Amino acid sequence: QVQLTESGGGSVQAGGSLKLSCVVSGYTDLNRYRGWFRQAPGKQREAVASIYINTGHTIYADSVKGRFTLSQDNAKNTLYLQMNSLKPEDTALYYCAADDQTSGGTWANVHRYKYWGQGTQVTVSS
Repeated sequence: QVQLTESGGGSVQAGGSLKLSCVVSGYTDLNRYRGWFRQAPGKQREAVASIYINTGHTIYADSVKGRFTLSQDNAKNTLYLQMNSLKPEDTALYYCAADDQTSGGTWANVHRYKYWGQGTQVTVSS
């Protein structure tokens, strides 16, 4: 089992920044991809960014490219999402997620990820 605990959400004005953290614990060696997803009220959960752990290669949704940066601290087993130039449409519940060795599908496929955090709210006002 893998446990994920997010923190760092909050309320900011448009143009502001927030940094989310996700501490990963348990059988962390199982993971191949770890990523961030978000879900706004009335909308489907969507992929924001993901990282292929072995190489550190990061992938981003077009809507956040150039504004968000995903990074990881392997020593701390912590995943980060630095969010800059935030927009009202970034408002959502943000989830940290991780897959395992049996997972299939693309990095953006929500069904690939078997382990999820509880979510942290990000609210951006105009």
